[in-house]
Amino acid sequence: MKIKVEKVLTKEQLDAVFKIREEVFVIEQEVDPAEEYDEFEDTSIHFLASLEGSPAGTARWRFTDKGVKLERFAVLKPMRGKGVGQALVKAVVDDIAANPDTKGKKLYMHAQLDAMPLYAKFGFTQVGDMFEECNILHYKMELYL
Repeated sequence: MKIKVEKVLTKEQLDAVFKIREEVFVIEQEVDPAEEYDEFEDTSIHFLASLEGSPAGTARWRFTDKGVKLERFAVLKPMRGKGVGQALVKAVVDDIAANPDTKGKKLYMHAQLDAMPLYAKFGFTQVGDMFEECNILHYKMELYL
């Protein structure tokens, strides 16, 4: 299966990202749309993954006062278990590592419990106590490049 992950550069790609997030977070996980879409959409670096040419997943990263936050990892249900999530994590981490402004900064995320093993494969470690965000249990995970 051919997986391609691209940095989002066009409105059409961004529309596909929002459609995936709508399907996964708002519909499937019942996240309030007001919580899903935020003031960081324009300042984040978005990614779109495709499987055999069809939009399959998305993620984004952005700078915060705590470091570099990876977030909004989502893969459409029929596309799961086919390597899309791994390809997204690798593309995002590689992009952050290639950015000169990220040197020495901590990478972190709020990881849903079932996704933690995926992030751990890339060296992210669990930090602190479990917490709830949008009615979903999470742990903070961190990585230093």
